[in-house]
Amino acid sequence: MDKMRSMEVFVRVVDAGSFSAAARTLDMSTVMVSKHIAALEQLVGARLLHRTTRSQSLSEIGQQYAEQCRHILQLVHAAESGALAMRTVPRGTLKISAPAAFGSRCLAPAMAEYLESNPEVNLELDLSNRLSDLVEEGLDAAIRIGPLKDSTLVARPLTSLQMMVCAAPAYLARHGTPRTPGELSQHRCLDFSHWRHDARWRLGQLGTEESTSPHCRMRSNNGEALRLAAVAGLGLVMQADAVLADEIAAGRLVPILRAYWPTPRPMHLIYPRDRQSTPKLASFVEFVVQRFGAAAALREKAS
Repeated sequence: MDKMRSMEVFVRVVDAGSFSAAARTLDMSTVMVSKHIAALEQLVGARLLHRTTRSQSLSEIGQQYAEQCRHILQLVHAAESGALAMRTVPRGTLKISAPAAFGSRCLAPAMAEYLESNPEVNLELDLSNRLSDLVEEGLDAAIRIGPLKDSTLVARPLTSLQMMVCAAPAYLARHGTPRTPGELSQHRCLDFSHWRHDARWRLGQLGTEESTSPHCRMRSNNGEALRLAAVAGLGLVMQADAVLADEIAAGRLVPILRAYWPTPRPMHLIYPRDRQSTPKLASFVEFVVQRFGAAAALREKAS
């Protein structure tokens, strides 16, 4: 017989005071109640209840066993309730990976609003430009920029990123403004050392890109360092519009070479298929798509 069910019946008999009373509350026959108690007594190898035609009482072993059964049943109930809550309320730790520049400038600030709306969710945000393995590293989701290769993952499209060339007003005042990609060789450029080949200083629309060999005064694997160097007037920087938006709005950087900016690069939120049903991930996906999806980009342009 089901041991857990037998424990439930035993505790109900103790609380109800008789087999027949327990049977009524359990919608079970008295014979079946007796079978459950007999199964437990056979399991523990001792009598749990002393019964007469008029009364019943717990044996010494039965009294101790009843307390333990109550504790076990409470733990099981708590575990079941917790599992049910996990399926209905966003709860637990989200492990997310995102490119360093976009993650620090765009995603991380937005997470304050997400966590405020989901108080039982904690966040582990890994900002790195390497392509992490979601399954192997136990990540719930990742933001990827550029073409996707792994079709086994769910991919939600976000707004595309426009790579743009900018410089500080002070730099342009000292060195002039380049008019064509070919003039970059006469300027100081700030180069991202971990750029993929297709994302380097290749300017122009798809099919008409011009490869350039700019003079790189500074090279770094950290986009934030390059952005700050550009604001300080050290040279030209090429980064995504979302990353440079605040600096441009404040006038600390000025867009240049607009006619030669490369084709926008796709950005996706990806996650394993078997994790999409958890409330914490579903709430995160909904938030990110709403905040950084194509519809969000259209709303921003309209405003």
